[in-house]
Amino acid sequence: MDYGLFELLKLIGSLALFLYGMKLMSESLQKLAGNKMRQILTAMTANRFTGVLTGVFITALIQSSSATTVMVVSFVNAGLLDLVGSIGVILGANVGTTITSWLVAVLGLGKFSMSDLALPIIGCTLPLLFSQKRSRKNWGEMFVGFGLLFLALRFLQEAMPTNLQDYPGVGDFIQNISNLGFRSWMIFLLIGAVLTTIFQSSSATVALTLVICAKGWIGYEDAAAMIMGENIGTTITANLAAAVANVQAKRAALAHFTINVFGVIWLFFIFDPFLHFIGDLSVTLHLSHYNPIYSDPELLNSTFNPEERASVLTSIHAAMPLVLSLFNTLAKGINVLILIWFTKILAKIVSRILPLKPGDDSFTLKHIKIGLLSTPDASLFQAKQEITLYAQNTFSMFKRMLQAFEMSKSDYEKEFDKLQLMEDESDQVEVDIADYLTKVSESRLTTENSQRVRAMFKIVSEIESVADSILNVAKAIMRRNNQGVVFPETLHTKLFHMFSLVENSIEMMCHNLTLEYKDVNPKKAYEIEQAINNYRTLLQQEHLIAIEEKNYDYSIGILYTDIFAECEKIGDYTINVTEAMKEIGHNN
Repeated sequence: MDYGLFELLKLIGSLALFLYGMKLMSESLQKLAGNKMRQILTAMTANRFTGVLTGVFITALIQSSSATTVMVVSFVNAGLLDLVGSIGVILGANVGTTITSWLVAVLGLGKFSMSDLALPIIGCTLPLLFSQKRSRKNWGEMFVGFGLLFLALRFLQEAMPTNLQDYPGVGDFIQNISNLGFRSWMIFLLIGAVLTTIFQSSSATVALTLVICAKGWIGYEDAAAMIMGENIGTTITANLAAAVANVQAKRAALAHFTINVFGVIWLFFIFDPFLHFIGDLSVTLHLSHYNPIYSDPELLNSTFNPEERASVLTSIHAAMPLVLSLFNTLAKGINVLILIWFTKILAKIVSRILPLKPGDDSFTLKHIKIGLLSTPDASLFQAKQEITLYAQNTFSMFKRMLQAFEMSKSDYEKEFDKLQLMEDESDQVEVDIADYLTKVSESRLTTENSQRVRAMFKIVSEIESVADSILNVAKAIMRRNNQGVVFPETLHTKLFHMFSLVENSIEMMCHNLTLEYKDVNPKKAYEIEQAINNYRTLLQQEHLIAIEEKNYDYSIGILYTDIFAECEKIGDYTINVTEAMKEIGHNN
């Protein structure tokens, strides 16, 4: 048969359908896992061993090592995981991703083909897609993705030419790059890495490798080298995610790359005996009738008679997906067993390669710089972390203003410039977070998530207003210094009592932002806000009496009232944040 443009497009379309099915299944599984997945990540990384198990479990659950590693990078970026803990999770994710190759080998390319049931599965679960309940819809999407994945495998098998002898040009090219020994391994390793980088999915390239190997296009050794390259290519996703993140996230991504490269290096030193071992083991485990080493033409011809060769080769090709899955699993498993004892050393190495630089801890975005995550739930969690940091930085701005209150005029001018810069940065952070939330809102959101987005917009606006009022207080202090005004001791004491109340209100706001929405208890926040209002009223009344009795100049009174009035506004803004959070908790 002629293999023209139409057949090539069928092949590309099959790969595209596989990628879409994998994406749909992975994202729906992430939605189903929801907060539990994040809780597992943050709770089960107390040591390197639980970290590895966590990585294996989550990756097996969501069927995407890229999603796991990107999530790890974002959590390190958010400060929820330390570097050593993240390395453990990454090690586990490398093992967990082999589940996909086993699914493809057993259910997609094995004796029993799940593709025969793909359409019935999609048909049975189709009603779930129209359910009003979010969990049912997610289950429906997961099963549709599962069905599409195996349907795509069938299409991929059908679109792949069966006999390379019908295509002399392609056959000659593969033969030429397959008989170069070590150079052949490097060529196929590079091919695997490039394809994975293009597809951004090691699952897709591993599936492609299993198919072409089962078809007899490439031999056992070349396919194994190609899988090794795919393990390197999959690290690109995490490194791209970390490119705009903080230095800790960059270190986690570099650690992922180092882990996989190390796994390739040591394996190359024992590549030939390891392949023989895997071949013998596959026969022992009854995965194959013959050691796939015999797929080598010279070895095949010297071992079997002409009548046996065709049958042996057919048997080897049929078993190759299972053998390669075994190779992938054991290679990654051994790599974990080696590196799990050196996680702290690896953390030190990547920290030395990527040292902290001035400005890494500046008042700027830390969490959402890596962009949207794979699901709205994950993206909103990331946004919440950024908003929490935003509030904490605003709190730092307030405490800095307090420290500057009693500085000399010259020292205060320098500090005022810093406060003004912080407020400018605060304005930009507000815009950046709002832009991020706008992008999230453009996704397909549930009712609950839509409410969260609206509340987050309000929260960000209120926090920025807190920063504005802090700067207004700082400006009043600057006017005091420029006018040579000295507050009487009584006013000084009263202002600091008000500052203390406001500090409590901001601290309470920051504390509430660290909680789950449903756990927010506004009672204490309301008490503090009421205390601020009552004290503001008292100061107003005392001020009017003091002015009538001419206890201090009117110019002092203006500055004095401006300061405590701004403080009262801060109390209003902080309680608005808590109320917005509580509203989300009630609705969810």
